[in-house]
Amino acid sequence: MTKPKLAVYWAASCGGCDIAILDIEEKILAVADFFDLAFWPCVADFKYKDVAALDDGAITLTLFNGAIRNDENFAIAELLRRKSVVLCAFGSCASDGGIPGMANFYERQTIFDYVYGKSPSTVNPDKVYPQPLTKVPEGEIYIPAMWDTVWTLPQVVDVDYVIPGCPPQSDQIAAVVGAVIDILKNGKPLPPKGTVLGATDKSCCDECLRQRDVKKIKKFVRPFEIIPDPDLCLMEQGILCVGPATRGGCGAKCVAAGMPCRGCYGLPANIRDQGAKMVSALASVIDSTDPEEIGRIMAAIPDPLGTFYRFTLADSLLRRAQV
Repeated sequence: MTKPKLAVYWAASCGGCDIAILDIEEKILAVADFFDLAFWPCVADFKYKDVAALDDGAITLTLFNGAIRNDENFAIAELLRRKSVVLCAFGSCASDGGIPGMANFYERQTIFDYVYGKSPSTVNPDKVYPQPLTKVPEGEIYIPAMWDTVWTLPQVVDVDYVIPGCPPQSDQIAAVVGAVIDILKNGKPLPPKGTVLGATDKSCCDECLRQRDVKKIKKFVRPFEIIPDPDLCLMEQGILCVGPATRGGCGAKCVAAGMPCRGCYGLPANIRDQGAKMVSALASVIDSTDPEEIGRIMAAIPDPLGTFYRFTLADSLLRRAQV
């Protein structure tokens, strides 16, 4: 019998999702045994033309990580959508925009002006900017054109499932892939379309084992400024933690290790905007009713927009800075 085909693709992201798949350790052997690897450019020399030559729907499962940042990302997203029976937005960059989505705070030209003209790490006295098409003696070189706005995968193509995280936890990946293999092997029904896999409907705080005494806070501190109590809620110690506005499923591993939640698992169920939810959570713990004092307390939060929308700006109600 012909094996089901698996594809993995890396768009606008750091590559951590590809590493996370390999982090399932020996379970990767079961994946290799069950699936025929049809496309995974990160690990082998696959060509786009070979994927294009497949029949539509020939790929059983695609794990697509990364946001949509340029022409190439979009073209491959459309290609893999046509060729895949099941397309998963794998990781926070694909599902919510992730770190690349923070580019939406600026226009593309502003970013180019800094990277190629003002950055102290760039030597570019002639102010040469990337061009999509460049003629050289050997012919023409085409590089993908950068978009002005970063989009999530579900914003550009139809997505069947979401697997959140930056990256998704390896144990959750193993559980999801194991469930898919079981479904395909035994003819079981797939989960309802739109299901968030490898996560829960609760918040990260619901998984956190730290004690919460409903204490009010007078100021915010950075994690390096204090030695936090290992048993007490980080937020109640003044360390800004995005756990109240973040979907559970990661096991609150960062918080257990003494680092505040950054929000990478995205929105809890029934929440539309992570930043708005976080502002609401802060309003319940700030110990003041004086507007000026509240302003001083909030002013201690470094980069509020980047903190509250670190992973979800592209999918938020804001989506991008307006110009």
